[in-house]
Amino acid sequence: MAQIYSHSKLWLFENCPEAYKIKYIDKTFPDLPKSFELYLGDIVHQSLEWFYEEIKLGNFHDADELIERYANLWQENFSNTLRSNGYLKVEDYFNKGIKFLVDYYYKNKPFVDNTIHIEKKIIFPLDNNKEYLIQGYIDRIVLSKDEEYEVHDYKTNDSLKTQEQIDADRQLAFYHLGLQEELGKEIKVKLIWHFLAHNKTIVSSRTPEQLEKLKSQTLELIKLIETNSIWQPCNKPWCDWCSF
Repeated sequence: MAQIYSHSKLWLFENCPEAYKIKYIDKTFPDLPKSFELYLGDIVHQSLEWFYEEIKLGNFHDADELIERYANLWQENFSNTLRSNGYLKVEDYFNKGIKFLVDYYYKNKPFVDNTIHIEKKIIFPLDNNKEYLIQGYIDRIVLSKDEEYEVHDYKTNDSLKTQEQIDADRQLAFYHLGLQEELGKEIKVKLIWHFLAHNKTIVSSRTPEQLEKLKSQTLELIKLIETNSIWQPCNKPWCDWCSF
């Protein structure tokens, strides 16, 4: 049976082997409350998903309607068990989301970029025998006028990556490979990150050689995971905020 991996699963091993073992091998990872940071990201993503689904149906909404949808989703899904970092209040998180969406709206209107897929699942093999698969979900895909596929991804955390980091990023490159598997290796693909906390967009691309190298490197990482016997904790600054 094929083994399925994802960017987040590989990232967890790279950053904390102990947490990886608990979650994916022992399968005893505790079900702890979600953090406000993750909740904010979820609600912002759901709001933009609704917004673009409406556009595909021919229903165009102004910024106020987008914020109204966001506020309704926030209220409908809110839980008193959400974990706070102690520095921000509930209304601070809520207002951050409003700013993200308002900035995004006015930066990207009038929204006529030909979105063809929203929250699209991709899955593709890393090897010829299809023993190892990569799975992921693309926030949004646009087909431009020159037949180029644009992979759009929304980031709501406070960190902003450099162009160099973006050009080496694995997540959206996986999405590129997934689209090639579905549509053919000859397609043109552009990778676009939206850093909503900074109202900034960064664009990147990958060559065929870079994509093949990524597949090889990922297979090497998976082999390392499968043969690993020492599961060290990360002992990094964010350890106290790990869900484990």
